[in-house]
Amino acid sequence: MNAPEFGHPNGTGGQGQGFDTRAIHAGQEFDPTTGAVIPPIHVTSTYAQDGIGGLRGGYEYSRGGNPTRTALETQLAAVEGGIRGLSFASGLAAEDALLRTAVKPGDHVVIGNDVYGGTHRLIRRIFGDWGVRHTTVDTSDLDAVREAIELGTTKVLWVETPSNPLMKISDIAALAELGDEAGVLVVVDNTFASPALQQPLALGAGVVIHSTTKYLGGHSDVVGGGLVFAAGQEELAERVGFTQFAAGAVSSPFDAFLTSRGIKTLGIRMQRHSQNALAIARRLSEHPGIARVLYPGLESHPGHALAGRQMSGFGGMVSIDLAGGGEAARRFAESTELFTLAESLGGVESLVNYPSEMTHASVKGTEAEVPESIVRLSVGIEDVDDLLADIDQSLARL
Repeated sequence: MNAPEFGHPNGTGGQGQGFDTRAIHAGQEFDPTTGAVIPPIHVTSTYAQDGIGGLRGGYEYSRGGNPTRTALETQLAAVEGGIRGLSFASGLAAEDALLRTAVKPGDHVVIGNDVYGGTHRLIRRIFGDWGVRHTTVDTSDLDAVREAIELGTTKVLWVETPSNPLMKISDIAALAELGDEAGVLVVVDNTFASPALQQPLALGAGVVIHSTTKYLGGHSDVVGGGLVFAAGQEELAERVGFTQFAAGAVSSPFDAFLTSRGIKTLGIRMQRHSQNALAIARRLSEHPGIARVLYPGLESHPGHALAGRQMSGFGGMVSIDLAGGGEAARRFAESTELFTLAESLGGVESLVNYPSEMTHASVKGTEAEVPESIVRLSVGIEDVDDLLADIDQSLARL
């Protein structure tokens, strides 16, 4: 399971270089003064000017730009194969800046019916109150997406694949073609797969979004978000950059440094996440108390073949549907030992989550409501035998 090889269009990540090389070197030039291999963290709010308007390197004030953040943004663009990256204080801050720039009152957004609860809440409640309408649809159903698009009014098609938490797989290339035909911006949340396993811009998407808190940071010690823009989206990237500057939702230098450090090991971590997750999924699929194992790496998954075509690995996220319903799901989620019961995902440690009452509590009563029988696992990079033992003892309590 090797990371895909994609050249970076504007050359900042090393045209034609492999993924891991770009992840380690893009934006990470050694310090020219001391020779320090790791670029320094620029903990400053402002910058000296050589006369009024005489900016050094274009830096004026750290809300508008900071060298540590610039290094991360270069790295983000390189690993996703985009023309520009932007680093935000959180994933939702990135989503908000993009949507505030791309839509206006009266516009329409098509969103998947299985997405992160915070995304659905943002579009439904914040942008809904602003006069932006939305339609929730299964984005793995191309006919349903085509029917949901309103020509001239729909401005954004929002896709998560694999989706959160039901692990649906949507055809990025086909959805991008639909978007091109209808004049709709196709945005792909690539948080679950990460650019080590999936490259939406190469498949035709216009913008990729990340909660960099998750796999990109990779160590559960930083909160952040990122946007990467495809070639041809230069004008949108400039406008979103202005929105970020004007509204101020930027990542701090230290958070940018932590995220940048995490990206350097992303490729090798995703290999181990994927290997462990497949072993866990297979063990779970053997148990009579599990009605369904939702993992695209299993041949039984309806999106397995498509995932195999557009991903280079199947990732570290596994969801399970407990045959005993919500009571069994709660019992399983509360009985693991190595798998820590917590929000979030994508760190080196394994986590277990009960979406109905945790990450997706805000979408109860909507089209995106998660069944109470679902448990979501973020499979870490621990020794797989220890993880399997923890799964076994939890299953024994069902």
